[in-house]
Amino acid sequence: MSSNLFIPKTCKHCGNAFTARTTVTKYCTSVCAGKAYKVRKRQEKIQSTLTIDMQEQKSEPTLTYHNTINNKDFLSVTDASKLIGVSRWTIQRMIQQGRLKAVSFGRKRIIARSQIENLFN
Repeated sequence: MSSNLFIPKTCKHCGNAFTARTTVTKYCTSVCAGKAYKVRKRQEKIQSTLTIDMQEQKSEPTLTYHNTINNKDFLSVTDASKLIGVSRWTIQRMIQQGRLKAVSFGRKRIIARSQIENLFN
């Protein structure tokens, strides 16, 4: 069933004038409707990513991790590297050179916190 309405409108996507046959028509063609849909979905993805990033920044999990490192007396190579701010390979080299003493504990190497403090004294 066709409508007897002829409503002059402007396309929301391209801005061209067209004659709509219904009151809810927003776009001049299906091509403009498809392009507007893609733009809308892209904006939704961007917005959702921004809100997720803002939620992650509010929670600040890195501070809690550093606080747990500060309370430990014995550190793994990874924890020691994060505490000092160097790579794990740098810590491994320091152990091999004898500048740090580490104890093998299973498959891990454990470093006493006093060893790291002695580096800077």
